[in-house]
Amino acid sequence: MITVETSKISGPRRESTFIAQRSTQGGRVVYTTRIPLTSLDTILPLPDPEQPDADNRKVDTRHAKSFGEYIHLTESWVAPTLLARDNGGCTFEEIPGTDGRFGYLTIPWAIGALSPLSNVDGQHRILGVHLIIKSLGEQIKKIDAEISKTTKPEKIADLTASRDKLAGHLKRLEDESVGVDIYVEPNNVLARQMFVDVADNAKGISSALRARFDSSKVANRILDRVVSHALIKGKVDLEQDRMTVKNPNLMGAKHVADLTRGVAVGVAGRIGKQRERELADEVMVELVHGYFDCLAEGFKDLAAVAEGTLKPLDLRAHSLLGSIGMLRVLAGVYHELKENHDADDEDVIAFFTKLDPHMNAPVSDTSIWRKTAASADFEVNASAPVMRTQNLVHLVKVIVSWYGTPPDQL
Repeated sequence: MITVETSKISGPRRESTFIAQRSTQGGRVVYTTRIPLTSLDTILPLPDPEQPDADNRKVDTRHAKSFGEYIHLTESWVAPTLLARDNGGCTFEEIPGTDGRFGYLTIPWAIGALSPLSNVDGQHRILGVHLIIKSLGEQIKKIDAEISKTTKPEKIADLTASRDKLAGHLKRLEDESVGVDIYVEPNNVLARQMFVDVADNAKGISSALRARFDSSKVANRILDRVVSHALIKGKVDLEQDRMTVKNPNLMGAKHVADLTRGVAVGVAGRIGKQRERELADEVMVELVHGYFDCLAEGFKDLAAVAEGTLKPLDLRAHSLLGSIGMLRVLAGVYHELKENHDADDEDVIAFFTKLDPHMNAPVSDTSIWRKTAASADFEVNASAPVMRTQNLVHLVKVIVSWYGTPPDQL
């Protein structure tokens, strides 16, 4: 006689159970738990860029992929807690002795319209995790197929090494998790309001703060060392992106990063991932400080700012050099002269000295900024160039064309 232990047969279970903390917020029950990355698309609806959720914003696939690449390439990645809404389909079994604060949260799987959960905040992270795990799996499968077709030992070794590297990345992601807060809200109208409230109360990070804290970019990473230069030391606004008329600083942290990029790759250049890897921090600091040296030695007003005898507020009142746009253009000029005209810093200083008499603001109709090809880049009575990228690029080209021109011919 055969005895079957029915307790060992789970049957077609389509649910997952996690340890969770139960609390309240805004009058709602909230379950807080950690979900393995590989389970996110099992319990949470997978966002579809082609069919946006009616109660949420449309998903940007490129942004989602960017997050996936971030967690793939950055072992020390960090991400905020995801927010989801439970329409009443989850069950919570409290653990004895915890006063109902801790227990076992069972969540039915997200299968089509039957999912009890909906996403409130974190769609791009959910989709990004799904896409990178899927991509790594597909790449490993492709390499396995290539290995099975080749007999060359050296090629097998190379393919195996690539496979092992990808498998290591995948295993790391499989072992990691992310926080999820699940709000119990059966009312559809109130659930939609949750998304609006989250969006309304979120404070986005300013470009100035990003420049201070985003160490993934060399222009931001070296900020603390760059701002030690006498010209800008103590004169950089570390919170605001815009230089208003009454701002006592010369520039903001974002502008320092902009100037760093201008010196490194030109006024409209972008520092891509490959270039990021090539640029050594110390070399970049030295290069940017060289640019600031040329500014302070080539322009009398900026020398006075560096010495503390002229305030940035007063500089902006009478000189183009008080505008971020002009400083960005000069960073582009510095880059072009160093890269394409075999100029050293002494040559740049001499050239900036020739430009110095023409930096009065607002620009007059008789200035070189209105009498030459540069007129396309300055409006009448302007105190700064037009800030459109095409104008900045054009103005750099015009100024560089004056290099070697005698001072009395400018």
